[in-house]
Amino acid sequence: MKDTKILIADDDETLCYLLKEELVNEGHNVDTVYDGKDAIENLKKKPYDVLLLDLEMKEVHGEKVLAFVKENQPSTQVIVLTAKTDVRTAIDCIKHGAYDFITKPYEFGQLCLTIDRALEHRDLIIKNKILTSKINQVIPSSIIGESESIKNIIKLAERAANSESNILLEGETGTGKELFAEYIHKNSARKDKPFVAINCASLPDQLMESELFGYEKGAFTDAKTSKQGLVEIANGGTLFLDEIGEMSLSLQPKLLRFLENGEFRRVGGITNLSSSVRVIGATNKNLMQEAENKNFRRDLLFRLNVITLTIPPLRERQGDVLLLADYFLQKKSSVRS
Repeated sequence: MKDTKILIADDDETLCYLLKEELVNEGHNVDTVYDGKDAIENLKKKPYDVLLLDLEMKEVHGEKVLAFVKENQPSTQVIVLTAKTDVRTAIDCIKHGAYDFITKPYEFGQLCLTIDRALEHRDLIIKNKILTSKINQVIPSSIIGESESIKNIIKLAERAANSESNILLEGETGTGKELFAEYIHKNSARKDKPFVAINCASLPDQLMESELFGYEKGAFTDAKTSKQGLVEIANGGTLFLDEIGEMSLSLQPKLLRFLENGEFRRVGGITNLSSSVRVIGATNKNLMQEAENKNFRRDLLFRLNVITLTIPPLRERQGDVLLLADYFLQKKSSVRS
């Protein structure tokens, strides 16, 4: 991606000069600063797509710059420049929001690849915000219905939104479980962060693992570059696992580990990464019965159903049929006009 705005923050002026030259030749717009304090001042003045950040700078260290970026410019992707002896600190920075790290002396091709991946991740964040905006236009701000059954479940959903607990949504196919998951997310403290959804029945086992947790370069034949998984993309927000009862028994322990401590490994990776997400699972099965039949892990079920909401089918909310029909007719008319 060309015309990217990049800020280099490193107290090694020679490195800054050489790196800027190389990146400008690649078509990027590049600014350089030699101290964390100046980095923060530049970030206050204008937004950057990518920040290449050295940790060991005078006055203001890189960790403080990272904290400023995550608080004030969360879409800016931070790539930490670190010595090989300080990799552990760089990994800690990833846990606190940096996209990745590069060890010095860096290989320029690898750095460019990491920048490209960071920009792809940034685009995903932006697309998610656009999608959320569109969802807000399509999905009503509140669940439509006046029947007692739907009023009761809405009250429970509002209480659930105010907690940080994982949630299990039960209900027949077509009852609107994803709609309720969106509603809970939009009314929670995580509403400004990503809402990421995946259907657990839609992909084979191996693909599901790499989709959820990402993979490292070389993890399998077609893994030419590393890729973030949905748990990373959803960091700070909500991960909706539709049809979670279809998840394979071999993948369930990895999801359980993530629910227990927020840590995971990409496929082919050796480093533990972390992500803060609230998980909402949905199923049309009786998972307790599935657990008794050894088709679903009981310990995973207990991690998921901290709060359980059972969505009533439309046949139990007959008074809402006309309201829903009127809503969709109005929505269709507004689209046509």
